[in-house]
Amino acid sequence: MFELDDIQENAENELEEVVMGLIINAGQARSLAYTALKKAKESDFDNAKSLMEQSHLALNEAHKVQTKLIESDMGKGRIKVSLVLVHAQDHLMNAMLARELIIELIELHKKLE
Repeated sequence: MFELDDIQENAENELEEVVMGLIINAGQARSLAYTALKKAKESDFDNAKSLMEQSHLALNEAHKVQTKLIESDMGKGRIKVSLVLVHAQDHLMNAMLARELIIELIELHKKLE
């Protein structure tokens, strides 16, 4: 029979796995976007486009995780806010911002060609 502590520990472990997925996908999205920018600087726009598409997919995965967390919390504080969760949200927002700026920078590099 499970004790309450065991159930809480399992829930915390599951949350930690979900949060790590958020960090990994957001980090991947950001990394791919910066690699795309590097390719654009080299005038390799086909590769840059492909990398930005991959970045978009990784960001979508991270966003799905975030949505799942928000839905499971339902605004009732069910999910324990931890430093790791805040860190994951920070990664996601930085990846989103980086992608938006890099899209514009790639367009500028195209115009300079």
